[in-house]
Amino acid sequence: MRVPLFAPFTMRDLTLTNRIVVSPMGQYSAQDGSATDWHTMHLGHLAVSGAGLLITEATAVAPAGRLSQFDLGLYSDANEQALASVVEFCRKYGGAKLGIQLYHGGRKGSITTAWEGQKAVSLNAGGWRPLSASDVPYPGRNVPIALDLPGIKTAISQFAEAAKRADRIGFDMLEIHGAHGYLIHNFLSPLANKRTDEYGGSLQNRMRFALEVFEAIRKVWPERKPLGMRISATDWAEGGWTLDDSVALAIELEKRGCDYITASSGGSVPEQQLKVGPGYQVPFAERIRRESGIATMAVGLITEPRQANEVIAAEQADLVALGRGMLFNPRWPWHAAMELGEQAFYPRQYERSHPSMRGGDFLKPRADK
Repeated sequence: MRVPLFAPFTMRDLTLTNRIVVSPMGQYSAQDGSATDWHTMHLGHLAVSGAGLLITEATAVAPAGRLSQFDLGLYSDANEQALASVVEFCRKYGGAKLGIQLYHGGRKGSITTAWEGQKAVSLNAGGWRPLSASDVPYPGRNVPIALDLPGIKTAISQFAEAAKRADRIGFDMLEIHGAHGYLIHNFLSPLANKRTDEYGGSLQNRMRFALEVFEAIRKVWPERKPLGMRISATDWAEGGWTLDDSVALAIELEKRGCDYITASSGGSVPEQQLKVGPGYQVPFAERIRRESGIATMAVGLITEPRQANEVIAAEQADLVALGRGMLFNPRWPWHAAMELGEQAFYPRQYERSHPSMRGGDFLKPRADK
């Protein structure tokens, strides 16, 4: 019997060979929203990492939905063609299933890259007015435009159109980014949403935009392919979005055909009071899973193989995702497999690197894709 971390996991028609996921990680390396050689290298080498699932970085559904002008996008034919080439490369050489994360940056948009400090880019310097639920700015950034009802409908349609493009490219699954202070989270959190219409005020009203985005994508995304949502389970701030709210949202999403929730947290306001430690967000995934019945993906300082295996074994989550840890050690799944006595995908060209071959014996450590 396989250890829990390396047991297969099935959602709809998609079966992952193990429970290890490469988290979406922004690269700030696109040109006009289109993937570049950097993305081929970055995603290509993670596709051979041995993880069961690789998810692209947050991919904007509109130019004004980017955080920076260098963000990956999927709103034009050129974007679609460039990303399709990257996916084809990953399919040819890699073993991981491929997912895409779609997002709109909301009130956090129009900033510099991560290595430039994510500072606001003014209108005079080529920036733009970001969009949000209300005209409440994220501190230190441009004042957003509060979406009117036609603007809300446009944003929803942009998500759906990007999902159509993602399906044409051939992604296996799709994750909607509803966390970290981006547009969907702007509507969810009372710290950013000051509306008095049907999209603001009560919990049901603040959830409306997120649910309508989900419904629009579910209508165009193939029934056989999984669809999930990443949320910030708590704002870590007084008067903000709470774990109770997240459970309520997960229940509503599950009713509409959502296959899983990625339980992250924070990002809505800079005054958040995070309590960071190993696996600090795992309890969020566990409670959402237990009370909503939906599958969950745990994220956040899950760094050690036995730690990750215990999360799955204890049924705290169904999947575990690594981000920075995978950048630092892109062969983490190989090492986890060795430590836990399991096998992971190896490209044929790398099989000779397996420690079992140091004595001259031939071993095929390659798992099926």
